[in-house]
Amino acid sequence: MSGGAIPRLVIAAPSSGAGKTTVATGLMAAFTEAGLTVSPHKVGPDYIDPGYHSLATGRPGRNLDAFLCGTDRIAPLFLHGAAGADLALVEGVMGLFDGASDRGELSSTAQVAKLLRAPVVLVVDASSQSRSVAALVHGFASWDPEVRLAGVILNKVGSDRHEQLLREAMDSSGVPVLGALRRDGRAGTPSRHLGLVPVAERRAEAVESVGELAARIREGCDLQALLALAHSVPDLPDAPWDPAAELAPATETAAPSARPLIAVAGGPAFTFSYAEHAELLAVAGADVVPFDPLRDEQLPPGTRGLVIGGGFPEVYAPDLSANAPLRAAVADLAASGAPVSAECAGLLYLSRSIDGKPMCGVLPAEARMTERLTLGYREAVALRDNALAAAGTRVRGHEFHRTVLEPGAGADPAWGMTHPERRVEGFVTGGVHASYLHVHWAAEPALAGRLVAGAARVAAGRG
Repeated sequence: MSGGAIPRLVIAAPSSGAGKTTVATGLMAAFTEAGLTVSPHKVGPDYIDPGYHSLATGRPGRNLDAFLCGTDRIAPLFLHGAAGADLALVEGVMGLFDGASDRGELSSTAQVAKLLRAPVVLVVDASSQSRSVAALVHGFASWDPEVRLAGVILNKVGSDRHEQLLREAMDSSGVPVLGALRRDGRAGTPSRHLGLVPVAERRAEAVESVGELAARIREGCDLQALLALAHSVPDLPDAPWDPAAELAPATETAAPSARPLIAVAGGPAFTFSYAEHAELLAVAGADVVPFDPLRDEQLPPGTRGLVIGGGFPEVYAPDLSANAPLRAAVADLAASGAPVSAECAGLLYLSRSIDGKPMCGVLPAEARMTERLTLGYREAVALRDNALAAAGTRVRGHEFHRTVLEPGAGADPAWGMTHPERRVEGFVTGGVHASYLHVHWAAEPALAGRLVAGAARVAAGRG
């Protein structure tokens, strides 16, 4: 069964910094406040923008990354996330045509727009131009005829006169102006060394900021024209992604009678997770229970498996270190052989220390902050059977951190990196799989099934 014609728009820009997140989040909030059920999506691997999207809409922010998940899964994942929505809004990544390095259009906003058959609204930073904006838009509109650039929102407009000049220039471009937003620093999203600060770290301030963004969008954008554009889309022939169907064919799962409890780290220090991961764990047979390593002194009672995703543990290292009872509980669980999946921040939390602050001590490694940013897509292979992946499993992932772990790999590494460089990385020890690599499990559902089956064996005393 196909997913139908969900009204949808892609919010893109010529480059980073033009205001995509401001406009996309504001539109999500404005349409939600108008009574619509809005499904939020983000092109690329970023975890932080979807947090703001979720705050604006009350629905999980979903990622659409063609590199991580494959082009054939983009429309199904979109339809899965947008089920029951009146409108879906997709925030792009970088510039409209920018994608994975040396891979052409792969994982670009333009590619995702084409896969979704969705019109694109271009957010243009107009702060230092007037008539030239029309030439810029013309270039973007004509670059790829398969991309439907259907409207422009002018951002950072300086005055009424500036707006008039911009609109007069755009009259000859053939692309309608659907909004004009004045320069305004009232509603912002503060930055950090890796980008925006996650919503979980500034909840009250973030709520206020999202409200301000919605007000600006209502004042400066033609919401009715944008909504009409979103409705001018064809059906998508794809069936929605179904986590149960993905796991059913050949994936090991827990027996229906034994639902092991898998604890998933959350709270301000561990905010990076794809919504589909918890869904896959649940359909694989687990009871998924969140916990906050900053506040909870024990793992949820009956925990038989553990998932610790990404985030900013270096920011909260003193508080994480001070929670000695939980650090001991995590170490005990790992020592028992229970399956533990740790990515990036989770890897650091399992180490001996972060910048000298004691952590869980599960891994024989020390972590420290650096000035160097490690960022990019990766391809990797599992070198041996472990709690997360069978030997030979090939995955695509991404790295995004300013920390260094010494050593960077154990005697049994988590992954053998195959692109863009060949190296080993991470740790496999007992039931622990820990790595800097972020992997989207929708592309490899067997990872969730294997983790849950391992937790079920521990629960049954067969670890």
